[in-house]
Amino acid sequence: MNKIALNLFSLLWQEYSARVTYARTYQQMIMAAGGTVANDHIALRSLRMSLDRPQGKISLGIDYLSQIADALGYVPAGEYHFPQTHLYARHYRHPQQAEFDLPKLFISELIVDELPNQIIELISQTVSTIPQNFTYPLTNFSPADNDEIIVQRLQKVFTRPWLTPRRSVVEEVNQASQYGAWVLLHGYAVNHFTGYVNRHQTPEYANIDDTALGLANLGVPMKAEIEGDIACGLRQTATQAVKEMVTVIDDFTGEEIQVPWTYAYYEIAQRYPVEIAPGKQELFDAFLGNNAQQLFEMTRLSK
Repeated sequence: MNKIALNLFSLLWQEYSARVTYARTYQQMIMAAGGTVANDHIALRSLRMSLDRPQGKISLGIDYLSQIADALGYVPAGEYHFPQTHLYARHYRHPQQAEFDLPKLFISELIVDELPNQIIELISQTVSTIPQNFTYPLTNFSPADNDEIIVQRLQKVFTRPWLTPRRSVVEEVNQASQYGAWVLLHGYAVNHFTGYVNRHQTPEYANIDDTALGLANLGVPMKAEIEGDIACGLRQTATQAVKEMVTVIDDFTGEEIQVPWTYAYYEIAQRYPVEIAPGKQELFDAFLGNNAQQLFEMTRLSK
């Protein structure tokens, strides 16, 4: 399944980088300096809730997306709680990550039941428009399915499975959870890819500070701060989220209209050795909850 994973991530990168121009700028900048572009992790968002269907309850959260992680050979490697924003996340690592250059997966979910009742109802009404034939489980492949067919089927997961939401719903949900509004609009589209600074192999961008400055000098709007520190083993920053026109249903006319909303940012990360035992160090290979909380906020819609 390693080949399937690499092909799937390549297709997702093509879709994502076509929408997030900053990712292409980063790629061009590093390659122009003779460096290497590698991906530290891919982040995905979801909703912790379930739908009743004739085939049984269908999860829309991490349990749904983790089917892909499991099928591709990934294993859970860490979990993270964000009580203030009603979020939970889990990261997955492939046992052959280094050998096959496979990114980590960072999958989060909004704990919908913790939101106000009115918001729960609005989210439930929106996602209940998922077709009755919604594919579940995701990885029930036929022996006749070749790698290309499997990749194409998995790629289709990273879309929005419910119908276009109403504008008023998105705006009201956004007041309670900008994450929730984002998922209603974009579904399971990739939230971000992450440039891995350690793999740059070019003195011009040998650290995250120079990389962030290089992007800023090319006109890319960057997050004001770099999160984390060397002692913790991880420093992260990101571009600002791109805005794009999204389709919503006008509440007065019932017709589809276009409104501006945030989609995704491009993250960069640098990892450092941490002491795991007296006199023994290893490169930190997990995530820091506070860093992640700050990065979640990058898709907040600014007026």
